[in-house]
Amino acid sequence: MADPLDYIRGFAVTFKKLFEERLTLEYKGGKGKPGTPDEKREKALRLHGRHVLNRYEDGMEKCIGCELYAGVCPAKCISVRGADNDHDNPTSPGERFGYVYQINYLRCIHCDLCVEACPTQAITESKLFEFSFTNRNDAIYTKNELLVDDQGKPQQLPWEDWREGEDQHTSAWMRATSPSGDHRYEGVVAWSGELGQGVRQPEAGQSEVEQ
Repeated sequence: MADPLDYIRGFAVTFKKLFEERLTLEYKGGKGKPGTPDEKREKALRLHGRHVLNRYEDGMEKCIGCELYAGVCPAKCISVRGADNDHDNPTSPGERFGYVYQINYLRCIHCDLCVEACPTQAITESKLFEFSFTNRNDAIYTKNELLVDDQGKPQQLPWEDWREGEDQHTSAWMRATSPSGDHRYEGVVAWSGELGQGVRQPEAGQSEVEQ
């Protein structure tokens, strides 16, 4: 028979939390609704959100259809198929391009491994994390929905709640990671400017970003 003191010890944490200050912020509504202020916390620079497919300055797609994204995904939520470029009208600078690109957000765990595996910085993540799907098909993003527009900005779909700044610094997490975790790259710029989201200066190492 269990000791009655065990039950008291088990509920000790629960009773203790009853008298502590609440850290949860009340969500009083959404953007654009009068009289409903937005009290959401400021998002971290390296938050893992909705993916974007980037372009180069000349409009060419960065994805070369290598399918490394799909191979590294632990949730098996990415489907990529490459195809040969048209020599007269190429889609990407390489021999191949991403003909099919789909992400199933019912499975995605936002681990960012696809971003780390990408050799051309084609796939990065935005700060958007709020989705309001009404059916399962909306949760499967296609290439046309993931690809940035001519200005290098992510497309806003009807069920997405974009806020100011969520379409900026979409590769902050990738830039903060050193190659193979080598400590000698601490504070060293390892990636070029983000052409798919507009030309920006390279970011420094992780320690400098956090200061």
